[in-house]
Amino acid sequence: MIRSADIREWRNHDVVDLKGRKIGGLEAVYVDTTTDEPAMATVRTGLPTRQRLVFVPLDEAIVGPGYVRVPYDKGTVRKCPSIGTDDVLAAEEEEAVFHHYGMAYQPGAGGERKLARR
Repeated sequence: MIRSADIREWRNHDVVDLKGRKIGGLEAVYVDTTTDEPAMATVRTGLPTRQRLVFVPLDEAIVGPGYVRVPYDKGTVRKCPSIGTDDVLAAEEEEAVFHHYGMAYQPGAGGERKLARR
């Protein structure tokens, strides 16, 4: 299991897919609000003048020297719902991110968010 403190050290390092192809740079970590464990990361993708942040789950990520390898192909990650580089993921858009990866989405009992940026 990757801990929040560990993964924060990898900001701006490459995020690569299973084949080692670069997806983008790790920008931020989002934790599951019920467990406070790392759940998703945002990856900076796009051209230098037109970048966006896409989400990728960290549940099976492997940290190596200078990279974080995720168990998804580059195309799948890049097609995930995204936000602008200065934007925040809206609570009503969280479910779409989970569904993109075929993951179950369950907000808190009082409708609380599932993800929080750390």
